[in-house]
Amino acid sequence: MEIKQAIERAKTNDQKAFNFLLDSFWDYVYGFQLKRVKNENDAEDITIQTFSKAFDRIDTYKSEYNFKTWLITISKNIHIDLIRKEKNSISQNISHHDEDKYHNILDDSPSPEDILITEQNLAKLLRDIKKLKPHYQEVINLRYFQELSYKEISSEINEPINNVKVKLLRAKKLLAEIIKTKRN
Repeated sequence: MEIKQAIERAKTNDQKAFNFLLDSFWDYVYGFQLKRVKNENDAEDITIQTFSKAFDRIDTYKSEYNFKTWLITISKNIHIDLIRKEKNSISQNISHHDEDKYHNILDDSPSPEDILITEQNLAKLLRDIKKLKPHYQEVINLRYFQELSYKEISSEINEPINNVKVKLLRAKKLLAEIIKTKRN
């Protein structure tokens, strides 16, 4: 498969095309971020977010631009957003420093009401998960209910680890949208 063909097929939501693009550009985007953040885990997280965002917005990609450049631009913006969030949280922590001098000790054990609410929320969450496509349901089930590692999920569904990570991130985004639309 050629890159331009894969992009066009990805615009029609072709999963094989997404996998091809992910495999073709993963090392490039990951290497770019690794040089910037100098931390393998952070570089991997940003790369996963990059592909997730790119695949969610693949229909906005214009063919007159280089696809690799488009991915790097998305990746740079995600990194900048993360830096801004870190700066904001650091400044908030500094301003609340004096308030943290005194702590009340509370009983953290759940009350019967808390247990009931948790069970009801879990039932709602399971109903929302069932609204996802089966392959997204499967990765959420394997990761969060069976508590499998990415590597174990990869061998279970016979897909590369990078695909598992992106699929899981997309599943979480779709689930969040389902939950958000129910609230409104």
